[in-house]
Amino acid sequence: METLVVILGGGRGTRLAPLTRYRSKPAVPLGGKYRLIDITVSNAINSGLRQIFVLTQFQSASLNRHVSNTFRFDPFSRGFVEILAAEQTEESSDWYQGTADAVRKQMPRFLSREWDYVLVLSGDHLYKMDYRPFLETHVNNRAEITVGVVPVTREAASAFGILRMEREWIVEFVEKPHEPAVLDRLELDVPTARRAGIRDMNRRFLASMGIYVFDRDVMEAVLRESRAVDFGREVIPEALEKRRVRGYSFQDYWEDIGTIGSFYHANLALTHPEPAFHLFDPNWPIYSHTRYLPPSRIDDSAIRESLVAEGCRIEGAEIGGSVIGVRSQIGRGSKVRDAVILGADFYEDWAPGRGPLGIGRNCVIERAIVDKNARIGDGCVIRNAEGVVEAEGAGYSIHEGVVIVPKNSVLAPGTTI
Repeated sequence: METLVVILGGGRGTRLAPLTRYRSKPAVPLGGKYRLIDITVSNAINSGLRQIFVLTQFQSASLNRHVSNTFRFDPFSRGFVEILAAEQTEESSDWYQGTADAVRKQMPRFLSREWDYVLVLSGDHLYKMDYRPFLETHVNNRAEITVGVVPVTREAASAFGILRMEREWIVEFVEKPHEPAVLDRLELDVPTARRAGIRDMNRRFLASMGIYVFDRDVMEAVLRESRAVDFGREVIPEALEKRRVRGYSFQDYWEDIGTIGSFYHANLALTHPEPAFHLFDPNWPIYSHTRYLPPSRIDDSAIRESLVAEGCRIEGAEIGGSVIGVRSQIGRGSKVRDAVILGADFYEDWAPGRGPLGIGRNCVIERAIVDKNARIGDGCVIRNAEGVVEAEGAGYSIHEGVVIVPKNSVLAPGTTI
């Protein structure tokens, strides 16, 4: 059973701005040392799937560089992780118009290889999943298309494709429903939810995870017969009329990192003593770029329930409930609480007029995201004490109540946000 893996590199990621100002969603840093794309690629590798294509388009330079520098198999292996960037060709002058259109435009490359099934994945989700049972369910039940399904709340349902199943076969699929009557129809009653293995009765809507298995001939036919550009909005609903479309229920932790709020909370959740998504799993490693950085130097500091990546220099600071990314520098007297510090891409010596790379002395940073290579001067206070929900300012943004200091920003000493 030969399976090809196709990872979609994400769209513009506007809801994650300004973190996506210089990078695509899958390239956004996570957990101090990883990128979001590492999660999906690691899931595939740990599942024994090593023929992997990554389709990229928007703000792809950072993602392309990371994938190229990270995922290299030995020359005697048939495995590969290959980037397929959007391009203009003699057949088409358009860029990718959606998820299905991206796969359609790259089908000639896929068809040149031997495979029976294609596993289509998103590159901006946080979860651990062994894809082998997913594939086995697809094959054993003679499905033509299988969709990964996860339970969500009514409040979250309007952000996903919501479906209805009968004996695991999908009979209805509505992309991002908002109408109360449609939501009422799609919501599972309690007995049905229990039979489906749902543990949390607040999550009685079945949402598409944005991952699919297609038979080879079905994928060819679906993309040839239709001009549909999106799997969730068009391909799957249309396929219900003439294809055997099955759902595969996934009950473990899964998070769509699509907004500033989801990114912020998913990172902070990693600092909990028993997180739902566990980084310390020897049987399921998360692969990422090897940087050959020195150990972090921590001097005269108090750190509680936090993650500190390699290559950091922390002097006389207090840190609590935070993620401290690679090469972070935090000066004496500073307090960092409930914050995500993404770190830096390089080291540098201090120079007059430029300010320190990282966080200076006697700063207070709470409920904030500090992107890479930011320079926060001495005595800055970032805590959104007034509880502003949305705002834009010089050198910062506030979204969903979280302060974001964008990449390469400079905050003058004494700045208060």
